[in-house]
Amino acid sequence: MPRLCLDTPTGVFEITETDGAITSAAWTASGARDDTPLLRRAAAQVADYFARRLTVFDLPLRVGGSDFQRAVCAQIAAIPFGETTTYGAIAKALSAPAQAVGQACGGNPIPLIIPCHRVLGAQGLGGFSGAHGVETKVWLLRHEGAGGLLI
Repeated sequence: MPRLCLDTPTGVFEITETDGAITSAAWTASGARDDTPLLRRAAAQVADYFARRLTVFDLPLRVGGSDFQRAVCAQIAAIPFGETTTYGAIAKALSAPAQAVGQACGGNPIPLIIPCHRVLGAQGLGGFSGAHGVETKVWLLRHEGAGGLLI
């Protein structure tokens, strides 16, 4: 599987491609430097996101896991730049427990591109499985001008 690491303001970010789709992203410093057209496009979009030139990723994605995992990721992917929702709102939309939604958010295989940082708890931030945990979530929300309670 081709992988590419790039530096971002939130740390080194690795993107993985499988059979013509992005299948994984993570804050990790593996040093991967594979070169494919899709990885170059993904890296350019991530750089544009951090430079505030891009608000919607336009990449082919493939989310592994259960149907429920894919349904939660689809709900997350629909949250617009600069906006947030709650685990409870997604749970209601999917007729599922909020805790299950939280677990699926934590299992999002393509964070940032599928913006799970835009999902908040009913009483606060909730968690974040990306690098540096909630600190990164706060940074991303501030970057987007989301979550007025944080700014």
